[in-house]
Amino acid sequence: MTATSATGRGGGPLRWVRRLLLGALLMGLVVVGGTALHVWQVARIDDYSRADAIVVLGAAQYDGTPSSVFEARLDQANKLYRKQVAPMIVTVGGKRVGDNYTEAAAGKTYLENQGVPDDRILAVETGSDTLQSVEAVSKALLARGKSSVVLVSDPWHSLRTRTMMRDAGLAAWTAPTRTGPAVYTRESQAHGIFRETFALLWYQLTHFSADFKYSADQ
Repeated sequence: MTATSATGRGGGPLRWVRRLLLGALLMGLVVVGGTALHVWQVARIDDYSRADAIVVLGAAQYDGTPSSVFEARLDQANKLYRKQVAPMIVTVGGKRVGDNYTEAAAGKTYLENQGVPDDRILAVETGSDTLQSVEAVSKALLARGKSSVVLVSDPWHSLRTRTMMRDAGLAAWTAPTRTGPAVYTRESQAHGIFRETFALLWYQLTHFSADFKYSADQ
């Protein structure tokens, strides 16, 4: 009896530790799962409400030529502009070491070649990640008296960009591209949701950006 009581006393704290660890793990899974579901839900939204500007999030460009990912975003922005969702398009993004063009400049040139007037495109040529780009766009538009934007990126990127833009002081909603490598396959879709789930959680925890590379061909 004494031995049993001793075992019970010895096992009690250990059982609580195990329960706490299990509870923390379950809570973590709920948070991650809930965030992933929210990423997926917002990715399905196409909001064509009128805004002050259409903002195209940058992606890779090669000597002034947009990558396939970037081109799909620019085509969607052009589509929204033609539908008169907003009177102007904002391209954003800086350049990497060795580049001759910024993402914003490459995007602007592409849109001009598609027939969008030069004075309807604002190139914000700064930002090496999503958060820097969002903050640069917000600053530029607020200085011009603009307060609302429709964001164009890949579907899985929508929730994080919308969250960041609202935090930066602009009313924001999303109308992502439905074409391009980011949506071609189930694998690229799953990778996008996984990537954006943890990138969003990192942003909400730290208010820093975490941009991960695409597995799809850019």
